Amino acid sequence: MGETQLASGMFFKGVASLAVLSSFASSSFAGGLERGGYNIDLLFDPSRFAVESTATFVMPQRKLKNVDDINPANGDLNTIPGYSTSADDSEDYWSPRIGAKAAIGDADCMFDYSQPYGAHTNPGARWAGASDNIETKVNSDNYALTCSYRFDMGPGQFRVIGGANYLEMDGFKERLLVPPELLGLLGLPGSGVGRLDLEGDGWGWRAGVAYEIPEYALRASLMYYSEVKLNEVTGTVDLTQVPAALHPLGGLIIPVEGSTAMPDAVELKLQSGIAPDWLAFGSVKWTDWSQLQRIPFYNSGVEITSLDLGYRDGWTITGGVGHKFNDQWSGAVSVTWDRGTSQEYGSQTDSWLLGAGVSYSPNKNVEFRFGGVLGILTSGDSSPTTIDGVGVGDEATYEFDNDLVTALSTSLKVKF
Repeated sequence: MGETQLASGMFFKGVASLAVLSSFASSSFAGGLERGGYNIDLLFDPSRFAVESTATFVMPQRKLKNVDDINPANGDLNTIPGYSTSADDSEDYWSPRIGAKAAIGDADCMFDYSQPYGAHTNPGARWAGASDNIETKVNSDNYALTCSYRFDMGPGQFRVIGGANYLEMDGFKERLLVPPELLGLLGLPGSGVGRLDLEGDGWGWRAGVAYEIPEYALRASLMYYSEVKLNEVTGTVDLTQVPAALHPLGGLIIPVEGSTAMPDAVELKLQSGIAPDWLAFGSVKWTDWSQLQRIPFYNSGVEITSLDLGYRDGWTITGGVGHKFNDQWSGAVSVTWDRGTSQEYGSQTDSWLLGAGVSYSPNKNVEFRFGGVLGILTSGDSSPTTIDGVGVGDEATYEFDNDLVTALSTSLKVKF
């Protein structure tokens, strides 16, 4: 290797990790139920051992307006004083990740914990769409083991990657079935709110390939993440706040069960040094969110309720550049476009995100990262539609303008 190549390799080694500096916060806000998804970047760290912890705080600001209750059978909230025609729909959330990687010869293995999926909407009980949603929350916990084996090929190294993950999920949804004002007029007890609680778990796998030329910080990786089948999703429908006189199942807690799957995904990532101390990076990800349409839940073979999502496939495209300022400081900027997964029903429209981050390495064993995102959630509206021959979104209609989303992220990596 010539002196020029050696110098370039030393420059790029310090800047190669920048491909994730400004994009890791962006990935925590995507379509469907995604909150960062899966990530195996730590597997490529050149150190023999490495431990990394990341925490991202996301602040979406989706606001709904011109809300109209279109199902008077549940009580016309348009005509009852105190129910607003606007609402703050979104809640802030944390997206954590922690991982550890070890290399033995030409093999690398990584274990990580993350919360790849989630959702939290909370417009409350005093808006005109309360019959559709008061609060919905979805949580996830993922445990994964991913390994790779690398061997020389041409000027670089080729990797074969594989692994498995175990995913736990739980959540709830509350909505208004009978206005409390009507219960008060009739002298009946209860808040009129129904609640669905669910939990499930399942196994998945991942496989892929990568090619690297470390001297030029060149890496291309292609990963497939399988769906995770949640075959036994169990829970309850709590109607104890709804009087039996006004609902055939009122006053009961009903066990329910169903099944669904979290989607499979394909992700292509590229990065390369483009000049001394400069790196370009990008990624394209497809996620099969369209398999989540209408998820029914049953008791003794009778459908009691359903989760109506109506998603379309998600696409996320990111591009950016990174620069090493000196041996301690590096920086990066990125732009991300995410195709919204909602169609006629829902508020998940396209988003555009600008990310920026810095990396500080006081020595060769420790690296701190700080990143931020400023983005736009594009405008749209929600109206009734049909999913699998069944009408959904027929409780309320609403509109929303372009809204802001921001995120802050910190990361600590220790390697030796």
